[in-house]
Amino acid sequence: MNLEVPYHLENFIGGNLIGPLSGNFIDNVNPATGQVYGQIPDSHKKDVDAAVIAAKKIFPVWSTTPVEERFKTLNRIAELIDENLEELALAETNDNGKPLWLSKKVDIPRASANFRFFATGIMHFATESHNMEDKAVNYTLRQPLGIVGCISPWNLPLYLFTWKIAPALAAGNCVIAKPSEVTPVTAFLLSKIFKEAGLPAGVLNIIHGTGPGAGEAIVSHPDVKAISFTGSTRAGERIASISAPKFKKLSLELGGKNPAIIFADCDWEKMMTETIRSSFSNQGEICLCGSRVLVEESVYEKFKADFIERTKKLKVGDPLEPESKQGAIVSKLHFEKILRCIDTAKLEGGKILCGGHIVKPEGRCAGGYFIEPTVIEGLGPNCQTNQEEIFGPVVTLQSFKTEEEALQLANATQYGLAATVWTQDISKANRVAAKVESGIIWINCWLLRDLRTPFGGMKNSGVGREGGWEALRFFTEAKNVCIQL
Repeated sequence: MNLEVPYHLENFIGGNLIGPLSGNFIDNVNPATGQVYGQIPDSHKKDVDAAVIAAKKIFPVWSTTPVEERFKTLNRIAELIDENLEELALAETNDNGKPLWLSKKVDIPRASANFRFFATGIMHFATESHNMEDKAVNYTLRQPLGIVGCISPWNLPLYLFTWKIAPALAAGNCVIAKPSEVTPVTAFLLSKIFKEAGLPAGVLNIIHGTGPGAGEAIVSHPDVKAISFTGSTRAGERIASISAPKFKKLSLELGGKNPAIIFADCDWEKMMTETIRSSFSNQGEICLCGSRVLVEESVYEKFKADFIERTKKLKVGDPLEPESKQGAIVSKLHFEKILRCIDTAKLEGGKILCGGHIVKPEGRCAGGYFIEPTVIEGLGPNCQTNQEEIFGPVVTLQSFKTEEEALQLANATQYGLAATVWTQDISKANRVAAKVESGIIWINCWLLRDLRTPFGGMKNSGVGREGGWEALRFFTEAKNVCIQL
């Protein structure tokens, strides 16, 4: 199939690719070059209204389509993603700035895995029944909600876009989806894959545009019954304020300021390799990255020396070059935000151990948005740098003397998304995991995911859980049926 990217992207409404009803477009910039290479629809309420009409028309058909047929369609989508891996990966790299090898290795394969997992999952999605001795039998009837909204972020464009829409479609819902306006191309290409796979027109509608424009129109529409959102805590607060009075179901996966807790008895080489990865993968633009590295005092100096040496070896450059370990920051706006955060860390008394500078590659990327991986020490737990999510290649180092102090530092933020714990003492690992205020705890590993398990955070990192059966439950409503014997 032809996955060529046109200069003007289009919305996907009712099975058709159409321009924005306003006729207005937004520039799409390649962050590695700093150059405009396309335009996307600047959609608003009228575009969302059209998508809802298309979805309402097909919902009675899709919601009653046998699960075997839904399985075949979603599995075919997964196959087509695999078949078009090269094109999708290149589109994501041009949109996001991440290294091409990373898009090929992680993001696009995970997108197909999302569809394959939920296609299979809906075939085995069981409901409960309860027998009241000789009085009655109760069973739970789960039905799709109707039309749901899925809004995804720019850091893992296709990975997280499919993470939301796959369970919604598998459960029998129709979807109005909005990718980030910063990274729209893979979602646009996915609309072509949906047509090729035979997904009925109107079951999935993709609306491009800004959060205040297209996003709020989706969230506020009275016929959209649920919202699944991944993004900033600030945007999550806005979505919750709109949705709560309308009693919509909400799943909000928000920010993180994740601790990596390193004890002296860890497997040193494995810990160092994974801590470098968890600190700087995807330019640090992953909500699960460990941006606060907490190290037991007895090995702190050893860790610092080793960590800085390895960080300096990470090549920053053209994301199309295989040897580049760090690509471009996703946008000029975010590039400037990260630089301001580094300046703030200096004002707070932080010492820049390495990095902190703009990188200017030669050739086609001379105008791109590149920043060195940055390591900072000397900052207390309550400073702005250790409290606010930077979402870039910036980590802070802190030392601790005791397990109790490690927990205090780990829990000293408003966020509670993820944490890593490095120790060979399994009893210590379990104690710490139970007391760290995070929804996801990795022990002696990072980003190892079983898609059957719930995914989400605590505190200001969000509400609700995605992944596994939790996602299928979220996109359905439960009825209890009681039959008297």
